[in-house]
Amino acid sequence: MTKNKLYFASDFHLGVPNEASSLERERKIVRWLDEVLKDASTIFLMGDVFDFWYEYKKVVPKGFVRIQGKIAELADRGIRIVMFKGNHDMWMFNYFQQELGVEVISDELEFEHQGKTFYLHHGDGLGDGDYGYKFLKKVFRNPVCIWLFGALPNRIGLGIAHFFSSRSRIANAESDEVFNPESEWLLHFCEDKVKEKHYDYLIFGHRHLPLDLKLSNGGRYINLGEWLNHCTYAVFDGNEISLETYEN
Repeated sequence: MTKNKLYFASDFHLGVPNEASSLERERKIVRWLDEVLKDASTIFLMGDVFDFWYEYKKVVPKGFVRIQGKIAELADRGIRIVMFKGNHDMWMFNYFQQELGVEVISDELEFEHQGKTFYLHHGDGLGDGDYGYKFLKKVFRNPVCIWLFGALPNRIGLGIAHFFSSRSRIANAESDEVFNPESEWLLHFCEDKVKEKHYDYLIFGHRHLPLDLKLSNGGRYINLGEWLNHCTYAVFDGNEISLETYEN
């Protein structure tokens, strides 16, 4: 079988809302990866794979060994794995590159494939508004802030992280699954973006709502949804892209 498809998924949020539910979801994601490896040339994991991630020099968060092992296996088979930093797992440093053989993207990725142009980003901090989060993102990505958090004993640092993670909207099943074109800020961002440069597909996570919307330039804004409720992903077969649901 020819391995020429591109797969896109986002917002697994492994670690919440509890250990049992997260483990069940992790096993489902591994089953999905086992299926797509048959024809995938590249798999894009577009942020918030984990509900929290911080790499200490000698310590990484406990758990998630199944998905890490599967990612390493796929990379060893020659499948390109690209992971994006999300707003929940922005503190990826070099563990995934060195241990699992993946590429890590901090912000956006643009490329052309089979005559189609792609713009990829997790989706956080884009467009107008949300200035509070944009400020926090700059703080959390500041090297001094990263060093200060890393200076905490890992038991304390990870404890603080899990405390706040347990209070996140996804952990508490809060949803923003209401589509309103007037307030769909990523849609507005896409419309502004295609005025600057042509893209066929602009693909994001973060929003937690699966969307496939046509843009004024004929391109499409695609949001990948999340895997606590929707289990949705996108696949590009060389000619067209489609938004699918994994139900196995």
